[in-house]
Amino acid sequence: MSNETMKAVRIHAFGGPEVLQYEDAPKPALQPGEVLVRVHAIGINPPDWYLRDGYRTLPPEWRPQVEFPLILGTDISGVVEAVAEDVQGFSVGDEVYSMVRFFSVGESKAYADYVAVPASELALKPAGIDHIHAAATPMSLLTAWQFMVELGHSEPNPLQPGLHQPAPLQGKTVLVNGAAGGVGHFAVQVAKLKGARVIAVASSKHEATLRDLGADEFIDYTRTPPETVAHDLDLVVDALGGPTTGRFLRTLKPGGALFPVYPLGFADAEEAGKRGITVSTTQVRSSGAHLTALARYLNDGTIRAIIDSTYPLAEARQAHERAAKGHIQGKIVLTVGD
Repeated sequence: MSNETMKAVRIHAFGGPEVLQYEDAPKPALQPGEVLVRVHAIGINPPDWYLRDGYRTLPPEWRPQVEFPLILGTDISGVVEAVAEDVQGFSVGDEVYSMVRFFSVGESKAYADYVAVPASELALKPAGIDHIHAAATPMSLLTAWQFMVELGHSEPNPLQPGLHQPAPLQGKTVLVNGAAGGVGHFAVQVAKLKGARVIAVASSKHEATLRDLGADEFIDYTRTPPETVAHDLDLVVDALGGPTTGRFLRTLKPGGALFPVYPLGFADAEEAGKRGITVSTTQVRSSGAHLTALARYLNDGTIRAIIDSTYPLAEARQAHERAAKGHIQGKIVLTVGD
């Protein structure tokens, strides 16, 4: 680290939103292979509050060991401040976006004025969108893309023995559960982009937005359990996942697939096998190459980030409190500076 300081949001212990502290922190010193980015906006994601809480939902042996104080966050959009001598392809003044060092717990450090980003994880920001919408994109869109289109990495997944394999989408019927949230609203758009017929599941207040994003059908889960009316599906992307994801097995054709984004608690592997259904998950990984490829869809509006709300970086606690209330439409974003 350099002797210079910056503002950042750090935690000194695990806990609720109240542990987030806006304070001075060392400005990162540029290392080989890195680009220093002055941050303009930060997208917040579930792993941010999972880490803030100490990953309490995981078995104790899986919980990460970290050193405090710790800066949370992965998703940024900003402007290149400096470039290491061995880095090519980026210049001072470039507008860029990234999901920083995921999955390396505690190493991404995005809730800050400045972030040092491995050049391989960085991409030029789509010119057609602002920093807020760019920062809202990386983790959620990469998750949808890597689940559904191209895995793009060979990192082992501790939750299943084999690598995740995306399913064909052209001409298929895809149901997205939790369609209004961060991953969900991108999954709707990616499936539609790739030629699927898309059924979106969310509460009624999100219907107009999801139809505007391309959903062909809509199910209001507050009135109708989706597993009672959806049938003959080729793929279910359950952006919520968890112990209830097994209910979607009955909606799928033999040979279909269920992709729970949060797979912990799934206990229906035997039933899935009897029905001939593949249940598969993965862990999203940083990829500047994927963000570069996706930038054209963001630039021309083929894929859009929906913003639930924005907060100044100093109000990260309030942003996490908003997230804890649930029923988010799209993404929550922190803004930095003016």
